[in-house]
Amino acid sequence: MSGLGRRWPQLVWLTIAWVLLWGTVSVKIVLGGVLVAVIVTALFPMPVLVRLPLRPWPLLRLGGFLLADLVVSGGQVSWEVLRRGRRARAGIVAVPLLTESERVVTLIAAAAALTPGSFVLQIDRPGGLLYVYALGMRSPGDAERVRRQSTKLQERVVRALGPAAPRDRAGEP
Repeated sequence: MSGLGRRWPQLVWLTIAWVLLWGTVSVKIVLGGVLVAVIVTALFPMPVLVRLPLRPWPLLRLGGFLLADLVVSGGQVSWEVLRRGRRARAGIVAVPLLTESERVVTLIAAAAALTPGSFVLQIDRPGGLLYVYALGMRSPGDAERVRRQSTKLQERVVRALGPAAPRDRAGEP
């Protein structure tokens, strides 16, 4: 298959992005989007990636987990802000990564950003750590709670979309 032939998904998504940027659909805009997509793909070739496995049941469970976490975390953030106001405390917690796949780590960081009151601040690939910013940190037990929640999220993302089972980092220094 030719270079651009293997990259048809990239061409499609770039064309869709172009049309969305214009905010209207016409033959002229779609053809312009295809032309821009071909030029961008030819000038800035990205590696053709192996597809991530799609596991429907774990993906559905991940969606339910994220939805429940969104509701619960939203309530917790609201309560923290109403109760403590400007005195609300936050912290940064180091969480071991459970996968080496860059794409899965990116999906984990994006999923973590959906949780109100927390997000991945930094990814330390060589050290195998995520640094997670979290609101509502008042005791050392809160750091462990954030670590558990982040690990549970990682496990669910890896089960749903990861290339392999999560790696075990428990015995590593």
